[in-house]
Amino acid sequence: MPQVPAPLRLLLPLSQTLAPCPLLHLSRRLFTSSSFGRAASLRALAYRRHHPPRRGNSTLRKAPKEEMAGGGDKEVAFNRKRAEGRDVGKRGSMELKARKLNPVNTTCYVQILGTGMDTQDTSPSILLFFDKQRFIFNAGEGLQRFCTEHKIKLSKVNIWGPSDLDFLAGAMRSFIPNRAMLHTHSFGAEWNASSSQPKDSVVILNDEVVRISAMFVKPRYPNGAGSLNDIDMKPGDTAIVYVCELPEIKGKFDPAKAAALGLRPGPKYRELQLGNSVQSDQFDEMVHPSDVLGPSIPGPAVLLVDCPTQYHMPELFSLQSLSCFYEDSSNQRESGKKVNCIIHLGPSSVTKSVDYQNWMKRFGETQHIMAGHEIKNMEIPILKGSARISSRLNFVCPQLFPSSGFWSVKPANDVMENDKSTSLEACGIVSAQNLLKFHLRPYAQLGLDSASIPSSFTYKDIVKELVSEIPEVREVPEQVLKFWQNNANVKNIQPAGSLMLMVEETWIGQKSAKLDGSPKHPRDNQEIPCCVEDASREDMEITFLGTGSSQPSKYRNVSSVYINLYAQGGILLDCGEGTLGQLKRRFGVNGADEAVKNLRCIWISHIHADHHTGLARVLALRSKLLKGMPHKPLLVIGPRPLERFLSAYSTLEDLDMQFLDCRNTLKPSVKAFLSENVTGSATPQLENTMFAPGSRMENYNRKPASPRDTTALANFKEVLQESGLEILYSVPVVHCPQAFGVVLRATEKVNSAGKVIPGWKVVYSGDTRPCPALIDASRDATVLIHEATFEDSMKDEAIARNHSTTKEAIEVGTSAGAYRIILTHFSQRYPKIPVIDEVDMEKTCIAFDLMSVNLADLPVLPKVLPHLKVLFKDEMVVEEADEIQEAAVY
Repeated sequence: MPQVPAPLRLLLPLSQTLAPCPLLHLSRRLFTSSSFGRAASLRALAYRRHHPPRRGNSTLRKAPKEEMAGGGDKEVAFNRKRAEGRDVGKRGSMELKARKLNPVNTTCYVQILGTGMDTQDTSPSILLFFDKQRFIFNAGEGLQRFCTEHKIKLSKVNIWGPSDLDFLAGAMRSFIPNRAMLHTHSFGAEWNASSSQPKDSVVILNDEVVRISAMFVKPRYPNGAGSLNDIDMKPGDTAIVYVCELPEIKGKFDPAKAAALGLRPGPKYRELQLGNSVQSDQFDEMVHPSDVLGPSIPGPAVLLVDCPTQYHMPELFSLQSLSCFYEDSSNQRESGKKVNCIIHLGPSSVTKSVDYQNWMKRFGETQHIMAGHEIKNMEIPILKGSARISSRLNFVCPQLFPSSGFWSVKPANDVMENDKSTSLEACGIVSAQNLLKFHLRPYAQLGLDSASIPSSFTYKDIVKELVSEIPEVREVPEQVLKFWQNNANVKNIQPAGSLMLMVEETWIGQKSAKLDGSPKHPRDNQEIPCCVEDASREDMEITFLGTGSSQPSKYRNVSSVYINLYAQGGILLDCGEGTLGQLKRRFGVNGADEAVKNLRCIWISHIHADHHTGLARVLALRSKLLKGMPHKPLLVIGPRPLERFLSAYSTLEDLDMQFLDCRNTLKPSVKAFLSENVTGSATPQLENTMFAPGSRMENYNRKPASPRDTTALANFKEVLQESGLEILYSVPVVHCPQAFGVVLRATEKVNSAGKVIPGWKVVYSGDTRPCPALIDASRDATVLIHEATFEDSMKDEAIARNHSTTKEAIEVGTSAGAYRIILTHFSQRYPKIPVIDEVDMEKTCIAFDLMSVNLADLPVLPKVLPHLKVLFKDEMVVEEADEIQEAAVY
């Protein structure tokens, strides 16, 4: 896959513009093609900026004193300016450079970027490639990660979309900093309930090498009387068809004719070839291109057709702007225009219908590429690097990694089995494959090119490769299985209701004790908590959907943790870009749908984009799945700036959610509310927190709770009861304004022997420096999930960015007496496994994407890590690659 250093442009249809974007033009321009619900997340592209590659352990040496706070033994150092949102420094220019375009000697092709094809949650993206500019159509969720894997660089993006694009982009400013380059351009009529979109095409771009136009396709929904209407339609329901036309190919230049007209060889020959008239050198007359050139060949044309539902078909079929391309049309015979390639982005349930197939035939001998959702596409993982890691981890430890990266295929919601009445085996119709190309220039290469398509592989292929590469790995699965067998035996030996203490064996690789019997390293009592000792496998399970920081990478997605409460639903802690796709990779398409339907709430730690840009996709899917069924809006708990974006997005697509400010879920407020001592306003009590008046972390945007917050708090109380939680509360942490951690504690239960068992306690740090508030909140936690962005040698960097090192994260858990510590949110400079010190790892584990930790499995969790390291023995220290770029905020 060639590099993409040229400017990038994204063209988005309003419905798929920022959150689910469809069209991206690389000049750099982004265009979107259909509704917001079908692709996702241009916004993810926008929170990146260039950083120079790092070659040492740290880019920070010594920070100015006024920027640092703390120090010493009692107070941990942190970057005060960053914590207070005042760390905006001088940045380099992000303006696009003008590039001289050559319409004659250029390479051009369209290529399938298969984002979302395996998980069926977003439309695939299409790359239109020229030598000096690029266009991407559909910037769906997962595009960043896909491009990273294939070394396609995305930066300095210009975005085109329908009229509401500017409105949505304005709402995104709450989490896209001003220093990030984001230029938006709207096209088409302003949307309102009483007006309709223009039927004629809108020319978006017309330069020397390409003309791009857009056509709006609205759905026509049947009403009770059987007629069609578009009442209650949202802007996100409108799809967009894009037409990309290259200039005509000039006829062959005839030097003999030029000489006869009095022209000498030289620059004027070139001007005539470019279509410009010139003055004869010998005669007093003008020489025109038609005088010296043979017959021209019409330029190639590509259509990108997004027809998301059957209700869009009537409008699509009636578009007058497409009539010039129909073979049976008089307009086509007059214009001579011909479409060489049509890429169909609609699902197979639409494209395989008889009406749609008949419409396709109107274009004559045209190459059709079916790039929409099809069942067979789900068998092929789009993120091959991630699938390979998942398969290897599954082979070594299926207990923690039940997802193999592959799954048996079942029909998804909007994917139908092949219609026996129609067939796509006809000439000129092919199914899209990842990185499939269709060449447009040079004209001699016009047609399909499958040379770039990656070779397919299966789970068995990956295991065979692994065993060949690391022969000793054959014995690891059996060794790991013994941990679970021993854990089960210990539980079976202990009599029910016995007060005998279960004490764990020493962590593998460490000596059990000194000669005097004391431990080699001081550590907390390793007695197994009662809630773990009596746990069933359907009490609680933690699944890590994203364990990286900043931006999605080849092997790690950005932050998201799914707390599976089984019969009592589930909770998402953070929801970074690609969370929905990760749910589907872990649980399958249908399993993910059930998980989304049964969500009790989603909790977001702070406003940085890598922690919430997957939220809209999850909310929109839940709204769709529960449509027509009795249900309540989903509670979203997060920082107040997030509400602005969600409110704006909900005007484009139904999100069906209720927002609650994290500041209204601090421990004093929640305790008072749950004890029914709250009267009148539910204003949070901040006096004993770092938000207390007069403290350096005082939040200057704090406002009294609104009646809407009070209503959300009532819903919050129901959520706790339905989830089997005694309490859920937010903890202010040190990272940026309105950054929080969270504590979840389950209600106590009575076991079969009548003994009262305290509920488990899970603490999630979000992004933070080590801070006393989080340590206090983590006291006696069953599990502490703590960020560990940097290795221990990069403490200066951690302070500057208000993150933690691995050692600092472990010390937080040790100080708090947490039973288990799971590290996550690793810098992308550690692509597969972070650099850690194995000292004091007896209660600590490293999180990987798609890892599931059951409450009952906590005793054996730390013992598995040394065995997992066998997979990465040659990759423990990885020098940061040039293409890895740190984001502006994370």
